[in-house]
Amino acid sequence: MKQAMNRRRFMFATGAGGAALLAGSVIDVAAADLPPVDTSSPQAMALGYVADATTTDTAKFARYEAGQTCANCQLYMGAAGSESGPCPLFAGHAVAAAGWCNSWVKKPG
Repeated sequence: MKQAMNRRRFMFATGAGGAALLAGSVIDVAAADLPPVDTSSPQAMALGYVADATTTDTAKFARYEAGQTCANCQLYMGAAGSESGPCPLFAGHAVAAAGWCNSWVKKPG
């Protein structure tokens, strides 16, 4: 089972990374022009997205650790210090900088 989880996590990270690269060259929309992610949408619920990371259901999403937010995620494309920004996982919507989802990946540096 552990091997399947690692393979599943690798496949998701590969897809998310590819989407981030593609979206990085496509997204030129200001975050203010994007509607916020609907936390009750099927995609947001599947990824465990919350607009406030401190409200993450840790029983369901055990990989969450205090301090993880969209703002310090590698996939977050908002400007430093902004309240929200684009994310390739939620194309056409803005995620809260203080938010979190199960696809969180530590930003390098």
